[in-house]
Amino acid sequence: MDQHANLLSDYGAIQDLLRRTRRVAVLGMRPESKANKPAHYVPAALIEMGLEIIPVPVVDRDVATILGRPVYHSLAAVPGPIDLVNVFRRPEDLPAHLDDMLAARPYAVWFQSGIRHSAVAAELARAGIKVVQSRCLMVDYRHFLAERG
Repeated sequence: MDQHANLLSDYGAIQDLLRRTRRVAVLGMRPESKANKPAHYVPAALIEMGLEIIPVPVVDRDVATILGRPVYHSLAAVPGPIDLVNVFRRPEDLPAHLDDMLAARPYAVWFQSGIRHSAVAAELARAGIKVVQSRCLMVDYRHFLAERG
């Protein structure tokens, strides 16, 4: 398998990924008390756009629910298949989450705007997981829905 084919940057490939995305685990999601943070308002907007969101907070580990949804403390603990992991973590924190991402076996991992880590992305791609780096899922999904009409 060509791992480079799993590193998505072309908008057509990203559209194909968004077309098949329904269930999104949000690594680093923030609770309502941090509603001004992208790690809260981006997943909230994605819910409004029709996606199923699964909170996987990292910092706020004492909350039981976020946006009315039960919280999981690792990606591997999320029951059922995950289409996409939306990552809100600093690039230097990503290696610590690699094993959890691999164990969860999502179809794809999406690093939010400003988040890039070539080594982690390459490991995920080698494992057959699609990877998008440094893009905003909310912006791209809104654009995708608008194009679909």
